[in-house]
Amino acid sequence: MIELKDVSKSYGPRRFSKQVVKACSFVIERNKFTVMIGPSGVGKSTLIRLIAGFEKPDSGQVFLDGAPITGPGRDRLVMFQESALFPWMTTSENVMYGPRARGEDPKEVQSRSAALLARFGLRAFHEKYPSQLSGGMQRRAELARAMINEPALMILDEPFRGLDAMTKKLMLEDYSKRYEAAPRTNFFVTTDVDEAIFLADRLLVMSHLPTRVEQVIEIDLPRPRALGTVVSDDYANRIKSRVLSLLREAAMRSFAPRASALHTSADDENASR
Repeated sequence: MIELKDVSKSYGPRRFSKQVVKACSFVIERNKFTVMIGPSGVGKSTLIRLIAGFEKPDSGQVFLDGAPITGPGRDRLVMFQESALFPWMTTSENVMYGPRARGEDPKEVQSRSAALLARFGLRAFHEKYPSQLSGGMQRRAELARAMINEPALMILDEPFRGLDAMTKKLMLEDYSKRYEAAPRTNFFVTTDVDEAIFLADRLLVMSHLPTRVEQVIEIDLPRPRALGTVVSDDYANRIKSRVLSLLREAAMRSFAPRASALHTSADDENASR
């Protein structure tokens, strides 16, 4: 279980610092699928880096099963928006990288890698390099590389962004099935409302900067789920309407300071004339 308590984070020199996260608190429950949604640029990736241990908060604390997080750990694995496959390694070499780097038994690692590649439909591409794979195949290879490490927490930062609509649909349904077959703690960040509602057990809707949790919504949709069914479900659509309203309010508040600054600048210019 992950818990954030009154976490704040700013960037830049003290005098000109920009506060990205302010007094943010929430819980990522064990073996639940928690999804965070918010407009672009509100600090979602900053929260990921704090949970992963890549950065430390200015104030507040992040806990893993009650113990403060002081740095990265193999129990938390991040799948980023951009491909992080090593271009000089084959698909199987990429998947085996983590266990090999830790010095695990080569035969066992190879066996686990082969099983995952088969499971992700990549057996025939195990000797291909990332440049020889489609975008969807690269994403599957990255998921296999993450899952071979058997992390307690999977952290996914808009992992299917940029894929074509059909590939994204297939990836979402496939990942949902894998979660339903073997639940683990998931923290998934997105800007896509349909994606969020389809995946989530628990949805965190974020505010504008400095970010905090605007609202927590429990998603009581039965599993297994099919994307087409969820999108057309009345209950899901009521949640979608609610989330869109919250996101619109957050977006409007984020635009207000810019509009005010533009008016001030225009007034100053007119006064100088």
